[in-house]
Amino acid sequence: MSLQTRLFCIFSLLLGALWQQPLSAHCQVPCGIYGDHARVQALLEDVETVLKACRSMEELSGKSDVQSRQQFVRWVNNKESHAQKIIETISDYFLTQRVKPTQADYDVRLKAHHKVILCAMKAKQSASVERSEDLHDAVQALLVYYPSE
Repeated sequence: MSLQTRLFCIFSLLLGALWQQPLSAHCQVPCGIYGDHARVQALLEDVETVLKACRSMEELSGKSDVQSRQQFVRWVNNKESHAQKIIETISDYFLTQRVKPTQADYDVRLKAHHKVILCAMKAKQSASVERSEDLHDAVQALLVYYPSE
């Protein structure tokens, strides 16, 4: 094998390792194996994490020891990742598979799901418990569309 071929193989392997696509919340195949109500419950768990993160950040905000500062950063990272997970689940699962233009109340459903995305974005941008509570209310409002069976 030539040096050029070996270098190309190494470069291709490295590039492949660095450029992996993240997995989405669910494949876009209508397999029907996921329960919509369970998905909303999972969103509510993510919201609880965002709320706990904001409350914990408030508690740690006046502390200056290294451990407290490190924990503060960890809560920020957690808050942001769970808010992003909510955005991705709404976008990749609900808006692509469950909110359909053929539904009689399509506009209302679309606005309700979009509100969750906007509230999650605001929760990411803010350390406010109020923004997280708005997110909770927006996700809770989706239960009307996805009741338990």
